[in-house]
Amino acid sequence: MASMTNAFETDLLEFIFQDTAIPWEAAATNLYVSLHTSSAGEAGDQTTNEAAYTSYARVAVVRSGSGWDVTNDVASNVAAVTFPAATGGSETVTHFGVGTDSTGTGNLVFHAALGSGLAVSSGITPEFAIGVLTITAA
Repeated sequence: MASMTNAFETDLLEFIFQDTAIPWEAAATNLYVSLHTSSAGEAGDQTTNEAAYTSYARVAVVRSGSGWDVTNDVASNVAAVTFPAATGGSETVTHFGVGTDSTGTGNLVFHAALGSGLAVSSGITPEFAIGVLTITAA
């Protein structure tokens, strides 16, 4: 199950109870899915344990019904989320994240373990099929 980071939990509580705007929300057209070699943890950011294979980049998913389906308290990806093919390096991806920035530290909003690790090496194209990334509000 996906977890919110400590920073986003605080942002969300301040939004609900103090009518404080979430700092990045108004300007964020996309969310960015990232790959991680271990958990980013509750205090992590988008770069914490982020994949580093050659040609890796976060993938933009639009913040709308064409990017995410939300049904029965579960958000899931509407289209496949396909990362660039590895052109070098080798690592095992065990987690994914959803954050606000295409590069750099960024605000990691949710993070979760994958059902099983994915070995990435030259020629491998990591991809999440439609509906595979799920985030449950619980």
